[in-house]
Amino acid sequence: VQLQAYGGGPVQAGGYLRLSCAASGRTSNTYATGWFRQAPGKEREFTAAISWSGGSTYYKDSVKGRFTISRDNAKNTVYLQMRSLKPEDTAVYYCTAGYIVGDSMESDYWGLGTLVTVSS
Repeated sequence: VQLQAYGGGPVQAGGYLRLSCAASGRTSNTYATGWFRQAPGKEREFTAAISWSGGSTYYKDSVKGRFTISRDNAKNTVYLQMRSLKPEDTAVYYCTAGYIVGDSMESDYWGLGTLVTVSS
């Protein structure tokens, strides 16, 4: 499975961005898809995930109510809508495919990241 994330860029605090993750190759109808992020000098952390059916979503506490994850299986694409962005959301965002574990996920596949920079 190959994952391509795009849509990052600079944005001012309070602004909006939508990230997209396009999957190709041996995509599976069992994979959940999600996003992790890594801020400068920090470890990579789980951010959001969505089940294959789209019926279940999971979020890091600090993004609940601001971020929305969704998917279009016909297009093999997952989206992360990010609203009310804060400087602390600045990070490289990675798209991942794998399995839901608790309120997070275990990842089998990773895409290259896309940088989101939120200025105050």
